[in-house]
Amino acid sequence: MNAVTLAGLGGAVLIGLGLFGLVAHPHLLRKIIAFNVLGGGVFLLFGAIARRGAAAGIGADPVPQALVITGIVVAFSATALAVALLVRVVAETGRPFFPGDAPAAPSEQDGGI
Repeated sequence: MNAVTLAGLGGAVLIGLGLFGLVAHPHLLRKIIAFNVLGGGVFLLFGAIARRGAAAGIGADPVPQALVITGIVVAFSATALAVALLVRVVAETGRPFFPGDAPAAPSEQDGGI
């Protein structure tokens, strides 16, 4: 197993973890982090695919590198916007959940108080 294959598999694992985090967790900060993990996996997978093409004898193409760097900058700005919106949601509602996604309060039957 070479480094490019390992990077591709790592990217696929990060994409899977990010999708799981987006679907499974109702907490908005966890969704933001999961979205960043998913984006990191996409960048890693895209870099591995670009590297594999360069390793096959084709000249190195700077376009995938430029796209990944641009994507990182856009992901950073989107994360900053998402955190600002999360702060606003918490200020308005007092809870870091969307109204329909909030977990149920524990009842006495579940062992909660």
